[in-house]
Amino acid sequence: MLDRINHYLQSYFNRKMTPYWIVLGLDILLVILGIILSYSLNYGIVRFANNKMDILLLILLFLPFFLIGFRLFHTYNGLIRYTTSEDLLHIGSAITLGMGFSILIYYLLAWLSIPLLEVRLYFFFSAYLFIFFFTFAMRFIVKLLYGYVSFSIENKHRALIFGAREGGISIALGILSDPKSNFKVCAFVTNEPELTKHRLMGFPVIAHNDTLINFIQRENISSIFVSPLYRNHFIDDVALTDYFIKKGIKVYLQPQEQVWDGHSDIQVQQLRELEIEDLLPREQIEIDLNAVAALITDKCILVTGAAGSIGYEMARQIAKFDPKRLILIDQAETPMHNVRLHMAKHHPKVSCQTIVSSITNQPKMEAIFGEYRPDYVFHAAAYKHVPMMEDNPAEAVQNNIYGTRVIADLAVKYGVKKFVMISTDKAVNPTNVMGCSKRICEIYCQSLNKAIQVGKVEGVTQFITTRFGNVLGSNGSVIPLFEKQIKQGGPVTVTDPNIIRFFMLIPEACRLVLEAGTMGHGGEIYVFDMGKPVRIADLAQRMIDLSGARNVQIEYTGLREGEKLYEEVLSDAEKTQPTPHKKIMVASVREYDYELAKQNEEELFEISQTYDAMKIVAKMKEIVPEYKSQNSPYEVLDK
Repeated sequence: MLDRINHYLQSYFNRKMTPYWIVLGLDILLVILGIILSYSLNYGIVRFANNKMDILLLILLFLPFFLIGFRLFHTYNGLIRYTTSEDLLHIGSAITLGMGFSILIYYLLAWLSIPLLEVRLYFFFSAYLFIFFFTFAMRFIVKLLYGYVSFSIENKHRALIFGAREGGISIALGILSDPKSNFKVCAFVTNEPELTKHRLMGFPVIAHNDTLINFIQRENISSIFVSPLYRNHFIDDVALTDYFIKKGIKVYLQPQEQVWDGHSDIQVQQLRELEIEDLLPREQIEIDLNAVAALITDKCILVTGAAGSIGYEMARQIAKFDPKRLILIDQAETPMHNVRLHMAKHHPKVSCQTIVSSITNQPKMEAIFGEYRPDYVFHAAAYKHVPMMEDNPAEAVQNNIYGTRVIADLAVKYGVKKFVMISTDKAVNPTNVMGCSKRICEIYCQSLNKAIQVGKVEGVTQFITTRFGNVLGSNGSVIPLFEKQIKQGGPVTVTDPNIIRFFMLIPEACRLVLEAGTMGHGGEIYVFDMGKPVRIADLAQRMIDLSGARNVQIEYTGLREGEKLYEEVLSDAEKTQPTPHKKIMVASVREYDYELAKQNEEELFEISQTYDAMKIVAKMKEIVPEYKSQNSPYEVLDK
């Protein structure tokens, strides 16, 4: 018998929701029942039997006001089995409104001497209590039955929801309203002590403290859902997140690029499993969208290195602000073809030219500047792999340094308003060829900007430099490398157990580049706050744990040529000044004379044509005296 009852209950609760007119009809029946019961108890069954038609007339008089209350407060919307305290407040308000107007109209008609069944005020009061009780009880019973049925359903993943405010409630409603959901909500978790004294949606609210793991073990929790409003607090608890990863407990959260509107239910399908990027210690980055729009909208924008990780993301973000024209340049043909397809599909209204060429091809670059006359240039093109440039210093000079000079000089010649160069933290106290090449680029752009300001060079271009560290997911990033090694069964190779790096997501870095471009007036070197450094070995271990792989080992291979244990954002001699954006600072760096900077570059480029690595690097060290090689054959030049 119990099995049959359980079967019927499950059949009912597996429906998405009861039609609103059934809920409304039940509430109307309960109003009628409350009126009848109140009259019978106050005046007796006999009097009720003798006045049935008059009572029916009274009910018909009162019902429209209750219907108005139900309509105004939408008591019939939603799911009865997920009734919350807010729903009960709406129901109470609707009943109070209905009964209040019923009393008012009854006594108004009595004052006008319109014959009605005579009742006293206590009849209305008791009817109000009965209706209030019946409507609440009906919802409470349905909720209890649903709790019984959902508890009896097997093979559901027992879940905790981190966050007991709007975001957590929205996730819970999203889970509970989906009849196909494989999750059973067991409790809410909060860091607000005052909330732990209550139940929410019938579930306990427990504290985010040292006893939480005991609760998770006792209740056999296998899934975690994190509210968008609770995300930072959750990520900051490194010990707890590591526990979840090691125990194979699935963690679901909203992608950071998505924005929750604060009202709609968050469906499980909108959430994704925890990824390594989510565990990096960083804050959400906001930018002044109006300032960026003013810079870009209806302007011609040129991006070099547009097929690379940073350049590609810059192009995508710029396209959102409706530029008049977008000129994308890169020498990598196949990646540029992919860029063209992406832009055509996602930004068909943007006039976009994808050009395959090297920035060192001066005649081609001049033809592009002459034809399109860009308003702003974002210069992301560069060779960036440290070991590759350590083995090929001539290419670092010819592409990074000479290529930058070609684009910078053309920007001045053709009246570009702003030139934003993307540099690297490896340019600070460089220990490798790549970092030094970027520092020389910084020197040239900054000295050229100064020459324009003092009138030595005719032009209007403002040169702005941005420095930041490693970006996750970029070409050459450790993340895709580690992922590939884990899939192959290991080992995961880390150069040194103590090596640390600063990390930022590509979209975050590009947003800061755009923001820096809006605030710069020329000559600044902007430094980004990269957050806390990350130990690469810890990153590798977390990735192994997240993958669920077993017996994958970490192997230490030793520092590569030109690599150092940690990267700096500023040199010892430099200081920073704050800007209106808390994540962006201005570095105060040594200034160089433009004529000397230009002469040094020309001499360095000429030496690069010899492809004599030692001579090339020796000249680079002469230009940048703080360049001291590490783990490199060029260390002999420092003695």
